[in-house]
Amino acid sequence: MNTVKLIGNVGNNPNIRSFERSKLASFSLATKETYENQNQEEITNTQWHNIVAWGKVAEQCEELIAKGKFVSVEGKLQTRNYVNKENRKVYVTEILALKVEEVATKPKTKTFFL
Repeated sequence: MNTVKLIGNVGNNPNIRSFERSKLASFSLATKETYENQNQEEITNTQWHNIVAWGKVAEQCEELIAKGKFVSVEGKLQTRNYVNKENRKVYVTEILALKVEEVATKPKTKTFFL
């Protein structure tokens, strides 16, 4: 089963592209994990994710998504590739959003490792 759920801050306003029969929305999402290391120092790890949405979900993103908003994204992981101008194969991993919702408050959580 290929499912992904991310909660984080939108990194940029969505890029909206219109096609004859559909729309495409793409934006970045930052997720953070905070934990304490062996020396009791608080460490924050930020990961950036590329999000894409098609059709009705893209239309919802166009209305809902803005830089800095705290949102939940549910979807699936997909990988694609293409050949760039230097004739090199480039691999792209992104989240295909099937559901996007604004989250009211940011939880303060820490991850603990043994």
